[in-house]
Amino acid sequence: MKYRFYSTAIKTFARLPLRAMYLLSDVAALTLHRLVGYRVEVVRKNLAMAFPEKSDKERRQIEKQFYRHLCDIFIETAKLAHISDAEAARRVRVSGMEHINDAVDAGQSVVLLLGHFGNWEWVTAMAPEISSRALSSEIYHPLRDKAFDRLMLDLRTRFGTENIPMNNAVRRLLEVHRSGRPFVCGFISDQRPFSRELKNWTDFLGIDTAYVNGGEVIGSKIGARFLYVDMEPRRRGYYDLTIKPLKAIEDGEPNPYTRAYLRELEQSIRRTPWAWLWSHNRWKRRRDIQAQ
Repeated sequence: MKYRFYSTAIKTFARLPLRAMYLLSDVAALTLHRLVGYRVEVVRKNLAMAFPEKSDKERRQIEKQFYRHLCDIFIETAKLAHISDAEAARRVRVSGMEHINDAVDAGQSVVLLLGHFGNWEWVTAMAPEISSRALSSEIYHPLRDKAFDRLMLDLRTRFGTENIPMNNAVRRLLEVHRSGRPFVCGFISDQRPFSRELKNWTDFLGIDTAYVNGGEVIGSKIGARFLYVDMEPRRRGYYDLTIKPLKAIEDGEPNPYTRAYLRELEQSIRRTPWAWLWSHNRWKRRRDIQAQ
């Protein structure tokens, strides 16, 4: 019953033209930012840590743009319930697909590393361009609200990708690999690790940062190719999605591909700072505090 309500509401909303939806997004951004103050303290703290060289005025401008973009992500995700393949392809311009399909044609699996940057929910719009020889998939963290989780799975599988729960990722991907079929799997790898996993640290945006390495651990087991997915906002509702090979950082330190990915993501954030998810409490835990 709850799922039916969610599904009907989102499908009805998604029938609105995006122009009208963006007007609602503007109202939501103002409400979320100025009236509710949703995670404003976290956003300001994160921006101050990442951009100490910027003035307060410059950081406030990034903050304002961030809330507008965040609300755009909400409505663009809802739009997945009512958008054609042709419209999605027009709004998400993809380059670098040859890096994926060349690997798949050679029988090699692909690990795609990306961040909460641009609109990560629209990344799957590239799935129809992936060779049918491969399993197109992404890792996700199930939501507590089972009905809403089911709805999000409906939206995230809109272009034919398989969504794999985080706690089943290793088993499922190794199962696909052993069947002789390559996979192409997206890992959003910029989230804060669970407290029990705070063992990998690097400099990110000038801050000592703990990171997750699950994509590299799985990919390294089977000789996968590692690629970075950059999703640059072109204008409102339009994105340039670029797939780039990742060159391992050869310095003898662990996780050379994950750290190379973080360097790429850092460049993307510095280029378009408002397009990252600043409301996530990314630096809640610090290595010096953790060691005490």
